Amino acid sequence: MARHFKHHDKAAIIQLLTAIKERPADFLQDEVLGKIAAVFADEPQMRTFESYELLATTGQLKIYGGREIEQAARQQMEVAMALPVTVRGALMPDAHMGYGLPVGGVLATDNAVIPYAVGVDIGCRMALTLFDEGESFLKRYSYQLNVAMKEYTHFGMEGGLGFYQEHEVLDRPEFRDTALLKALHGKAVRQLGSSGSGNHFVEFGLLTLEADNSLQLPPKQYLALLSHSGSRGLGAAIAEHYTKIATDTCKLPRSAKQLAWLDMNSDAGQEYWLSMNLAGDYARACHQQIHRHLAKATGLKSLATIENHHNFAWEETLTDTRKVIIHRKGATPAHAGELGIIPGSMTTPAYLVRGKGVEQALYSASHGAGRAMSRSKARQKVTMSALKKMTADAGVTLIGGSVEENPLAYKDIEQVMHAQHELVTVEGQFMPAIVRMNKE
Repeated sequence: MARHFKHHDKAAIIQLLTAIKERPADFLQDEVLGKIAAVFADEPQMRTFESYELLATTGQLKIYGGREIEQAARQQMEVAMALPVTVRGALMPDAHMGYGLPVGGVLATDNAVIPYAVGVDIGCRMALTLFDEGESFLKRYSYQLNVAMKEYTHFGMEGGLGFYQEHEVLDRPEFRDTALLKALHGKAVRQLGSSGSGNHFVEFGLLTLEADNSLQLPPKQYLALLSHSGSRGLGAAIAEHYTKIATDTCKLPRSAKQLAWLDMNSDAGQEYWLSMNLAGDYARACHQQIHRHLAKATGLKSLATIENHHNFAWEETLTDTRKVIIHRKGATPAHAGELGIIPGSMTTPAYLVRGKGVEQALYSASHGAGRAMSRSKARQKVTMSALKKMTADAGVTLIGGSVEENPLAYKDIEQVMHAQHELVTVEGQFMPAIVRMNKE
């Protein structure tokens, strides 16, 4: 306990230990707590698992923008299509190799949820707020916006904002439903309103709305705030915990090991589903806090907010009335009329889009431009001084930032958008002006 729960307060640790003593069977499968639970268990527990072979023929797979998708991502998706629980799949034009399912992969399964097809950063999402100001405000108050970004955002794997926050998500009863969620509540409190590392960002910029827009706002330029981040340590711990349970109980060939699933009728499947949805709501709360703090600090009035998850799973019904679990690993929901945001890079546009509801794409679109370089290759190819020149040439102020996220590390967002023109309609273009990301 001292090693693994050193950041938890005494009351939470005692509560957790009491629960282990009273219900040891609930904790026997836990990698850490199982050793303590075994002391109180009446008899040894045998871990059961099912062993599966991949199907010789794959299910239905639709690929968009295939010319720009690396072979490794295609191969990962083909393995996913051969799972016995797979119903249908789609690969978005921003796709690249990931863990388990490729980033940009969409997979529909029959009564099964795959933790690694959701991803480690559960509920990672985009949020865009339009304000009742325009370009003149951005130019006049750029210094104040810059200062507010530094004071009211936090980036990195650990830590959080330096002031107390309140949000109803922290009072959710689900935090008392499992031992894991109980143990993670303290971290969720500390990290509320913060962002992670990697490609997570917060940006002020200008959004130009099209005449035919779903927001029913005048077609002009608006000051806007765009953020991208997920469920922080809460989602990562949930993903790690239930991925281990899945891989321990669902034995697959080595090539598919990371795609182990949880049956939705099992206790573990229901626990993961509950935890995943809580993590998604927590990610939404983090964005709400970011936007609320920055709007208050700068005196801006919000006109509208658009937001959407990726790295999530939904229960949906196909046109043949079949119910499936749709996993979107780095893919944006794009049901008919549904609004979403597809970003490019720190110097290229993001797009406000309206979904067209294409079933072949499993009602999805890309979640960004997609990586053209691995992180290691980006570090080798671009220096920090070169990155600063790129942003300066584009008229972008960069706070923090990493060469791993330099604009050249990403695909051409215009090509990606062209490859999915049948999936979404563009309603607006956002150009970043002040960008904050995690430091190198």
